[in-house]
Amino acid sequence: MFGKLRSTVSRSSPVRTPGESKDASQVAEGGEVDDGLHTDLEHTPSQTKRQIGTVSAFFLVFNRMVGTGIFATPSTIFSLSGSVGLSLFIWVAGMIIAAAGMAVYLEFGTGLPKNGGEKNYLEFVYRKPKYLATGFYTGYVILLGWAGSNSVVFGEYILNAAQVEVTRWNQRGIGLACITAAFLVHGCALKWGLRLQNLLGLIKLIVVLLIIVAGWAALGGALKIDKPHNFDNAFAGTTGSAYGVVTALYNVIWSYIGYSNANYALSETRNPVRTIKIAGPAALISVAVIYMLVNIAYFAAVPKEEIASSGRILAASFFRNVFGNSAERALSVFVALSAFGNVLSVIFSQGRLVQELGREGILPFSRFWASNKPFNAPLAGLFEHWLVSVIIMLAPPPGDAYNFILNVISYPLSIVNAFVAAGLLYLYINPGKWGWSPPFRASWPVVLLFLLSNIYLAAAPFVPPEHGQNVYNDLPYYLHCVVGMGIIAAGGVYWLVWAVLLPRIGGYELVRETKISELDGWERSVFSRRKLRETEAEKRHRLSLVSS
Repeated sequence: MFGKLRSTVSRSSPVRTPGESKDASQVAEGGEVDDGLHTDLEHTPSQTKRQIGTVSAFFLVFNRMVGTGIFATPSTIFSLSGSVGLSLFIWVAGMIIAAAGMAVYLEFGTGLPKNGGEKNYLEFVYRKPKYLATGFYTGYVILLGWAGSNSVVFGEYILNAAQVEVTRWNQRGIGLACITAAFLVHGCALKWGLRLQNLLGLIKLIVVLLIIVAGWAALGGALKIDKPHNFDNAFAGTTGSAYGVVTALYNVIWSYIGYSNANYALSETRNPVRTIKIAGPAALISVAVIYMLVNIAYFAAVPKEEIASSGRILAASFFRNVFGNSAERALSVFVALSAFGNVLSVIFSQGRLVQELGREGILPFSRFWASNKPFNAPLAGLFEHWLVSVIIMLAPPPGDAYNFILNVISYPLSIVNAFVAAGLLYLYINPGKWGWSPPFRASWPVVLLFLLSNIYLAAAPFVPPEHGQNVYNDLPYYLHCVVGMGIIAAGGVYWLVWAVLLPRIGGYELVRETKISELDGWERSVFSRRKLRETEAEKRHRLSLVSS
């Protein structure tokens, strides 16, 4: 199937179910025209252009998941849960949700093995109104500043290493320098950016393994302080409010974001079905074990009161209690470097998502966003993500920046995941109609668990928190929900203008052409405008819309 390169494909219009015959009169030269959405489950780029193997796919997932979350979120999770026992249970619950999510994405990935991730899955299932899923996803990609949170963590750990008091502007100033450096490196010197990213990924792995080994020593009593005995009566102090648990789960899920990362590059993966079925679960299991061992290490070396008050620099407190003050400062620099590595990784992938939306003709000034000039890198797409991340990083008041960024990203992700899971359940109802028979099945119970957990994560934050449970110091507890829903809604507004109003006014329809490059064998969809033949009445109506 993958041995030959198709340079031209064709699809009839309107939308067909897989297996229907094609009318030769409807073939469009140079691409396949589709006035609906993707229906063809085959994707056959050249096998020689697939560069990602099982090991590379494993690290695509592993390096994306192991970011700053395990250094920055355990303190918040403990504070919201109130006890060591509930805190560890929340980490297990987050792991189960992530595992269910990986199963859902594995089924979609093996059924639609091409680049794009959830954008492909939403477009495949939600075909009416036409292109609405594309519009919603565009808002989700364009308006979320994923790299901002890790830039904030970088600033905090650098200031802690320098023993400088953290203020609103020195923390964010260093964070701004961090994300700007990542933008410039990836935008102007791509090869060096990738080399630096790989080096910092190695540093991140060394730091995590050092924490785990030092935690084993701490359990044996090798500490600079008295042993905290946090595991005695582990559930003492449990609070367990709905708001606290769900916000703590957001922090855990933030730490697991990336389990679907290999799905974005399946067109570039050798034997994608087999590879993703091995690499995805292996990476998730590895990360889950590491996360539990690191949390046990924190509780073995840091007293409860210090955990609750340490905020994002819990790892620094751990180093101080195990190795002493001088080691704390040195190792804080390495945690900061691992945060910088994650910023490099995130802005690298998000900039390319923006570029792909430009290449498809979804964004205005598409050629600008699609360009690789002048340094053979998506400079415009990287700049867009840099700008949004900086705005989200600088806007919240002191102390709330990190938690707000984390929650405002996690909340829309819950909505997207709920629709992805609901879409898969919909395919289960009548798989024959959709031609849906992927080589991997998540199963009804797993998909339903993922759906219900994301519905809960989307609804529970609106329940007012108990006194002292608000994760923010100065912001309303529900603000991230409102902003997250606004981001999704903004995509809907963009769809209304781009796919409904402008075509009516301009007298054209949007047509999706699926093209496969003869150079690399990759498939992508490109939107173009096709003029409609108007009756006199339709013309008068269009002109009246313009004049009004």
